[in-house]
Amino acid sequence: MDPAMEKGSNCCQDAADTAGGNGLSPEGTEAQLDDFVGAHPDYNEEEEEQKYFRRKRLGIVKNVLAASLAAMLTYGVYLGLLQMQLILHYDETYREVKYSNMELEDIDRKVLMGINVTPIVALLYTPVLIRFFGTKWTMFLAMGIYALFVSSNYWERYYTLVPSAVAIGVAIVPLWASIGNYITRMAQKYYEYANYKEEHVQEQQRAPRGACNAYIVVFHTVFYACFHLSFVCAQMPMLFFLNNYLYQLNHTLFGVKHCGTLSKGMLPGFNKTVLQSLPRSVNLIIVESALMAAAFLSMLVVLVLCGSAYRPTEEIDLRSIGWGNIFQLPFKHMRDYRLRHLFPFFIYSGFEVLFVCTGFSLNYGVCAIGLEKLAYLLMAYGFSASAFSSLALCTLRLRRQSLLLAGAFIHAALLVTLFCWAPEPRSLVQAPLLYALAVLWGIGSALNKTGISILLGMLYEDKERQDFVFTIYHWWQALAIFVVYLWLELPMKAKLSIMLLALAAASGAYMWMEHKLARHVTYRVPRIPRPRHKVRGYRYLEEDDSDETGSEGEAARDKDEPGEAQERPEEAKHPAEAACELPKEDGDGLG
Repeated sequence: MDPAMEKGSNCCQDAADTAGGNGLSPEGTEAQLDDFVGAHPDYNEEEEEQKYFRRKRLGIVKNVLAASLAAMLTYGVYLGLLQMQLILHYDETYREVKYSNMELEDIDRKVLMGINVTPIVALLYTPVLIRFFGTKWTMFLAMGIYALFVSSNYWERYYTLVPSAVAIGVAIVPLWASIGNYITRMAQKYYEYANYKEEHVQEQQRAPRGACNAYIVVFHTVFYACFHLSFVCAQMPMLFFLNNYLYQLNHTLFGVKHCGTLSKGMLPGFNKTVLQSLPRSVNLIIVESALMAAAFLSMLVVLVLCGSAYRPTEEIDLRSIGWGNIFQLPFKHMRDYRLRHLFPFFIYSGFEVLFVCTGFSLNYGVCAIGLEKLAYLLMAYGFSASAFSSLALCTLRLRRQSLLLAGAFIHAALLVTLFCWAPEPRSLVQAPLLYALAVLWGIGSALNKTGISILLGMLYEDKERQDFVFTIYHWWQALAIFVVYLWLELPMKAKLSIMLLALAAASGAYMWMEHKLARHVTYRVPRIPRPRHKVRGYRYLEEDDSDETGSEGEAARDKDEPGEAQERPEEAKHPAEAACELPKEDGDGLG
């Protein structure tokens, strides 16, 4: 034998003898290895599972609060800047001294037109944007456009203000549709994490009808309680900056003869000079920089704190149904009589929110107590709407009809009151009554906005169609805001009559919808096509890897929905899966 090989053999034999001498048999080695890598004796699997899902639920709460805060900051900055700039540009001394022949009034008209007209075509592109970018990134990009609008005011020219206003109009419907979808998805995911032991959650089957409703109510209530504070935040520039430069009401309202129901247009006779001294440019830059910082903060909150609404594989499935189908589905959803009966409420929702910011606040509030009190009037509305959004929690105990009908009743009473009331110009004695009306209008707005979002979340539980439904809602709302923009020069009696008729039609249509649902009248829900999987790459190597869910049409055969109809049932042959699914892995970006 080779000496080297003999030496190696002797070494191995010595090592084996040494190991045997130390009492380390192969069985002992395996036992030591098990002790090292095995489960800890104090490990409790059930307790760790509870901790894991508790962290996931806290992540969902964090997502909802972050989205609410970001929406509040974004709209607070947008409304505050727009209000401040319109007041500054209205003053003819400011226009003449700062910009001479730039025709700011004409530019402001084009800015308002861009903001109000552009959303008319939003139904054509909003679902495509949400499916292409995803829900979270659509929110982020839309808020970025609002920040762009703020930045354009550093250099006030036609070519900066008007294009940024048009961009705002493009972003309004995608922002609101993605927010509504996001809050509803968070409620569904919270249900999954709270009921992770349920058999239908573990097997990723369809949850019972209405199982997520309680979480939908709570999360939308939290969102609108935060969002309505944007009307309060919007008054900060005027409260701490602009009010120091305004004339008192005896000067600004000197030529005003009629207020309230007797007025016509946008406060005729209002003085063309409202600033007793012009703000310095450096002070304007400081205010706009603070607003810009708040706009960037809202973007950062969405980027860092908001988790994704869907897992990456689900996002792929949502897009892979085909862009043609994504484009058509909002129009197909309008065949559903539930949505058609809600159209009047969508329209009235747009009427009332813009009316309180223009018609009521100017023709009633400013006309009676002066421009310097405008901020306090809108703050009363914002605080009221925020506080009374919590009334939506009554839906957990009362019938869901109570929310929308209570808000409609409050607004109907207020519209009749405003129709019959013409406050005296320059009369501060009427201030308490005006603040009371603003508070009551805020209660009605809170019930209206929260009630509609909750209702859509309850009626359309399928996560694959929520972006289409919220797109339709906010598109009709944007159309209504455009109509309010067109009627600005009408007499106040005509405006109030139109709103009262719209509210009566909305209440009647909604009650008829609930009546048809109670009778189990069949409604048409368009089929969501199956994702068209391509056999290349790692994503779709096996069909079981897909996270697709069945369309809501298959639920027509579910015993919980006897009245639901399918548009093309012969094509829907794949089994329905859960509307609320339990994630298989911790990869959904919830933080």
